[in-house]
Amino acid sequence: MSECVSVMDDLISEFLRKENVFAVVGVSRNPAKYGHQVYKDLKEAGYTVYPVNPNIDEVLGDKCYHSLRELPVKPDVVDTVVPPVVTEKIVEECKELGIERVWMQPGSESKRAIRFCEENNIKVVHDVCVMIKRRER
Repeated sequence: MSECVSVMDDLISEFLRKENVFAVVGVSRNPAKYGHQVYKDLKEAGYTVYPVNPNIDEVLGDKCYHSLRELPVKPDVVDTVVPPVVTEKIVEECKELGIERVWMQPGSESKRAIRFCEENNIKVVHDVCVMIKRRER
């Protein structure tokens, strides 16, 4: 069990390297929503982070992109804060774009999306919150 925990800790450390560029898929303008909180937390922690939501144009004064394809750079980590069925589509898009790391916020993961990542050499973190893990570092 400790080896498994160690591997996950190493993976989380890799995801949380300061030089990594994040995209938060499912960002929200509503401060009560996790999509807003995750984006704001990463931004305030000094990460380069891009908001992604097809339904909004701006969040916290930043341009919001409608898809991963629209981003000006390829992110190192895609953080999903969307329903599991949407995450399943996002991981397929990540494969097409050559994105190799996906963090599924609790509630956004599905067995299908996790399996897709594992089968397509996409590193995946799930069942833990990026905000909590970032603060533990």
